[in-house]
Amino acid sequence: MHADRSPKPALALTADEQNQLRSLAASRTLPHALVARARLVLWSVQGQSNSQIARRLHWTNATVGKWRQRFVDHRWAGLYDELRPGRPRTIHEERIAALLKRTLSRKPTGATHWSLRQAAKASGISKSTVHRLFQTFAVQPHRSRSFKISTDPFFIEKVCDIVGLYLNPPDHALVLCVDEKSQIQALNRTQPVLPMGLGYVEGVTHDYVRHGTTTLFAALDIATGG
Repeated sequence: MHADRSPKPALALTADEQNQLRSLAASRTLPHALVARARLVLWSVQGQSNSQIARRLHWTNATVGKWRQRFVDHRWAGLYDELRPGRPRTIHEERIAALLKRTLSRKPTGATHWSLRQAAKASGISKSTVHRLFQTFAVQPHRSRSFKISTDPFFIEKVCDIVGLYLNPPDHALVLCVDEKSQIQALNRTQPVLPMGLGYVEGVTHDYVRHGTTTLFAALDIATGG
């Protein structure tokens, strides 16, 4: 077995590039080839040789060297497939990079998420082109997902009790659900917001920290059981 002696250009990542590559490498929605190329760069930065990476990905050394060099030349945009023959691209790469950076790192003025119209106006790129670029890079600024991290030490036991109540309710059971309601908008989430990335939507907890007085509204008509 011969050692990988091919000269390799210096490769270093900025903090933003490292975050984006990690998002790409962990994505379950992006094309497999793109995910593999992101992992290739991360492994290369960690000091793995082209031969080692080729064995892990079941690729040839030449293929690994090609995509490594493309990252060196074009950064993370170079990991995407090359343009096919046809009409040349009319949108300069710097404008595309600026559009993606603005969308992923800033909030639009007077809104919480970017729309196609807002992104097109801010970048000077047509709405249809912005839509195509968002699809190409799997950017979905209009979407978010919720998650919950419970700190209750008896969380599992309580979940089992509640689920069991619905699956096997006792005879003559009466379930009362009392919700909280307040006119105060309390938007501070209990956990930090997970930022949007390439192939990842924004993540927020579905619960929040309430600021102000909590009011409870419950109604139970004893006479009619309503």
